Amino acid sequence: METSLRRLLGALGTPLAEALSTPDGLDVPVSGLAIVDPDDEPDDYAGRFVLVIGARGREAVHAVRGVDRRGAVAVAVKIGASDPDLLRDATRRAAVVAVRDDARWDHVEQLLREVLETDAGPDELFSLAQTTALLTGGLVSIEDTGSRVLAYSRYDSASADELRRLSVLGWQGPADYLGLLREWGVFDRVRAGEGVVRIDEHPELGIRRRLAAGIHAGARWLGTIWVQEGSTGFTPRAEEALLGATRVAAQHLVRRRTRRSPGTDLVAGLLAGRVAPELVAGVYGIDPEAPVVVAAFTAPGADAVGVAELAAVVAVHAATYRRTAPTAVDGDRVYAVLPGVPADGIEPGLRAMCAEVVALAGRRTGSPVRSGIGAPAPRLGGAAVSRAEADRVLATMPADADVATLPDLRAEILLDETLDLLAAAPEVRDPAVERLLAHDAEHGSDLAGSVLTWLDAHGDVRMAAERLVVHPNTLRHRLRRATAVSGLALGDPRARLMAHLQLLLAFRTTQRH
Repeated sequence: METSLRRLLGALGTPLAEALSTPDGLDVPVSGLAIVDPDDEPDDYAGRFVLVIGARGREAVHAVRGVDRRGAVAVAVKIGASDPDLLRDATRRAAVVAVRDDARWDHVEQLLREVLETDAGPDELFSLAQTTALLTGGLVSIEDTGSRVLAYSRYDSASADELRRLSVLGWQGPADYLGLLREWGVFDRVRAGEGVVRIDEHPELGIRRRLAAGIHAGARWLGTIWVQEGSTGFTPRAEEALLGATRVAAQHLVRRRTRRSPGTDLVAGLLAGRVAPELVAGVYGIDPEAPVVVAAFTAPGADAVGVAELAAVVAVHAATYRRTAPTAVDGDRVYAVLPGVPADGIEPGLRAMCAEVVALAGRRTGSPVRSGIGAPAPRLGGAAVSRAEADRVLATMPADADVATLPDLRAEILLDETLDLLAAAPEVRDPAVERLLAHDAEHGSDLAGSVLTWLDAHGDVRMAAERLVVHPNTLRHRLRRATAVSGLALGDPRARLMAHLQLLLAFRTTQRH
């Protein structure tokens, strides 16, 4: 299976590795992994990420140059006490990745292989860890039931205590510390069910204050999320955000276990109307008869990394808002399926949640984020309809809006759909409007624009003239001229209505192209 160098480096993270050079950029494809000892016979490393494990620093230069000549995409090596420039300049095409001296090669290999071998690689969990760190104000680690570290937020050596430092570098909680946590009953409590466990600070042991919560799929315990208190303390909603993160982590871990075999993205399939709602309900524990609403989020202009950041923020907030709230990504859009909303309307908490996502994701992605909320569907099977409505809201939202619902823009959406019908039926158009548009195109005039502005102003010449920044008499002259060259019947209410719609369609088409 193929992935990108960017994705692999993102999974390794700054505590373990740092790219010294990337001659061909970060988006080059990587098709495999190889482990090389300087004494090995030369091989073909085309498309591979190579780990040079038998030497470090100056002693590894010859091996690094060798794998570069044989097509490696990237080569990872421990620098030791050598000058980084010595290895940075050792390749022509391969990226050079410096691995920490105290990192274990077997953990590096295991992490890279997991990313290469599954569609749902650890980068999803790393993104979730970073999002959780942002929302809680702490340093986050996600671990499985054996206390093996699956992902962590960005490393902060100034705030990390000894337990976090050893866990991240060793990819496993230290045995003596794990023994203390068991003695204090922490593991029993996170295993027992959903809820936040508070762990007091122990300066004499090098342990700062922590929050912990178990990751559960039904009655099954899948792992734990740990949040070490950072230098600024926990945020006011840290515990609520942590619980939301455990629900999202459970979805990721379940998908990671199932995606090694061919399958369909159930949530995306539900939103496209391809997957039976009963199947999704069974997997995610949703009542198929409960009403649902779909919220859509988009960050126009964001790259793939930005969309992944948006998806992580949406997932955590949605799971905080509703215990079971599956999400899906389609292109540059992220969708959240939110069950249990009122069937007769959209509650204020939903709009507030979407506004929080828009604000936070906008800061993280560096792109403006917008959210459109579809109308509630009476049951899970209507999620595809609610998704389509959310898409229509996004397509119709004014430029200055961040969050909007279907009722907010119902008139605009109905008008847009009416114009779509008119666009598909040229036989019902008024030839007079076509003549007016043709006249403007031939003479470089904008009589049609003046007529449309007058119609938008309900026939108020002074109001329309102000919008056009012309004298009212000038506008009156333009209207008479438009009538003369086209034969428009602006005195007939029905003809005026059809002309209005047809001009709106003409100018909408121009704006879209």
